[in-house]
Amino acid sequence: MTIEPGHNRFGRALRENRLRIALLVALVEGVLVLVGEIAWWAVVLIAIVAVVLYVASGRKAGRQEVREISWIFAVSQLAVVLVPALALVLTAFAVVALVLIAVVALVVLLRDRR
Repeated sequence: MTIEPGHNRFGRALRENRLRIALLVALVEGVLVLVGEIAWWAVVLIAIVAVVLYVASGRKAGRQEVREISWIFAVSQLAVVLVPALALVLTAFAVVALVLIAVVALVVLLRDRR
């Protein structure tokens, strides 16, 4: 296997595992956000910075490691931003489901009393 200019083993390893690394980072940070150790607004600001850095210079970097690390940074931060949003959506669905169950139970109880 030939190595192209600007590529090396570390860069290839990052490329092959970048989604796993990004998701692992997002998982750890997401848990920290959910337990309140990291403020959500700080995560949003970091995600904005990460995406801007990736778009502005990370994609065009000459070294593969820089390209891959900037991609991992941007994707992991975007995923972390989605964790609280997803938690909010799931909580809303749970509340709606509980209300629907309560309404159905009340209707059944009232119908059985007649």
